[in-house]
Amino acid sequence: MAADLSPTRIAPIAVRSAFGLALVSWRYLWLTTPLHRQEEPGDESDLPVDVPEDQLDGRCQQLCDGAGPLFHRHFSVVIEEPDLGAPELMAMVRRDFNRALPNEVATFDRPQTKQNPLQPGEDCVVRMPGPWNGPVRVIAREDTSFRFATLRGHLEAGQIEFRAAPAGNAIVFEIETWARPGNRLVHLLYTRLRLAKEIQLNLWVRFCLQVAKMAGGRPRNGVRIHTRELVHHFPAPADASPSTTPG
Repeated sequence: MAADLSPTRIAPIAVRSAFGLALVSWRYLWLTTPLHRQEEPGDESDLPVDVPEDQLDGRCQQLCDGAGPLFHRHFSVVIEEPDLGAPELMAMVRRDFNRALPNEVATFDRPQTKQNPLQPGEDCVVRMPGPWNGPVRVIAREDTSFRFATLRGHLEAGQIEFRAAPAGNAIVFEIETWARPGNRLVHLLYTRLRLAKEIQLNLWVRFCLQVAKMAGGRPRNGVRIHTRELVHHFPAPADASPSTTPG
């Protein structure tokens, strides 16, 4: 049975969970990691590519299903003296996504299979305390990258890509997100109160640092976070048919 995610039920839980997660996360983060943050207005160039047609169905939660502005965020870390190349590193991340997640904040669940690396079309869930679970679908995969799209019930509506590339003797690991708050309550927590936004920042900064460890290297000068905010009208696709999936 689906959980009751009405605003009156979810709001108190969401706020308590957000404060708890933020407290656990920032106690560690600010003491150990240089963060280089930049925020600026966005434009049409911040829009992502469309979800491939063969990956679209009634479960997908696209940008037009969200609320509020689009946040285009880019997290990057330069990994010095890695033991692995970019393809080997990303193969490791695909095989064991949980290894890169801060386990006190999130876990990655693969209901369909846990034996093989992530494959396009696979549906997974990022599980977090409180009402923060994030169902996603793998929509693209290359040797050095893979991309998720959000599904119904996710905190956000959009896409996220993980990738790595060689840079001399180093590797640049990046996470790029294109997302709107999934509903009006999340819009309040993310855009107005900034709670969900800071939780997301902590999660992916920690992910970047753990990937550096997985590579056998060390981060050079912390993590860079670049955020662009775009206010844009997102009409529903003209040929979209009503979802047959409850919720």
